[in-house]
Amino acid sequence: MNTALIIAGGSGARMHQDIPKQFLTVNEKPVIVYTLEAFQKAPEIDVIAVVCISGWEQVLWAYANQFNITKLKHVVPGGENGQASIRNGVFELEKNYSKDDVVLIHDAIRPMVSEEIISDCIVKTKQFGCAIASVPCAEAMLETEDGILADKSYPRENLKRTQTPQGFHIGDICELHRNALEKGITNSVASCTLMIEMGQRVYFSAGSEKNIKLTTVEDIDIFKALLLAKRSEWLK
Repeated sequence: MNTALIIAGGSGARMHQDIPKQFLTVNEKPVIVYTLEAFQKAPEIDVIAVVCISGWEQVLWAYANQFNITKLKHVVPGGENGQASIRNGVFELEKNYSKDDVVLIHDAIRPMVSEEIISDCIVKTKQFGCAIASVPCAEAMLETEDGILADKSYPRENLKRTQTPQGFHIGDICELHRNALEKGITNSVASCTLMIEMGQRVYFSAGSEKNIKLTTVEDIDIFKALLLAKRSEWLK
């Protein structure tokens, strides 16, 4: 059994919009629906769960019905931050599925995730126990203390830029969150950083430059351009 846990618990303050960014409409379709459709179409995904920002649960169910997202089985309330939202989601999955089942944790605001990325994350999770979608770092990397100047650089070949999905066995990720709570670690920025903070290794799976995270208004412009390019490829 392979499950997808879509994290849609954030308010999207950096987008400066009145509604959460995962519910913004692009080309007459909400961003979260593009994301849900990617996992709906992925043959290896059996079940979708969503951690949803408070007050939007019924809207989400309505969209799932409208756009035929039949794999959506669970809508879970978000937490006070990203780590808490993920914890809520994986604990809900633990109640319903085997500890050996795979969960892919994915940002609702990464709507361009491909079937290849989803599949490779599942394969690597089953092979290594976890998998973090990632891409090489192509830019020169500089270290700064104050954001104004730098006097050190960091070798980019030693760096990876992480994305989602991030895959785990349900039992392992739930145990990680319980241990983190016991140690007082409550605001790690991602599942992969939580793993590192808890002294564990992570393994990489395939990501893509197209697998963008919609954080700013400029990202929406890029998303629209990628959608146009995808349509052009289909027309050829």
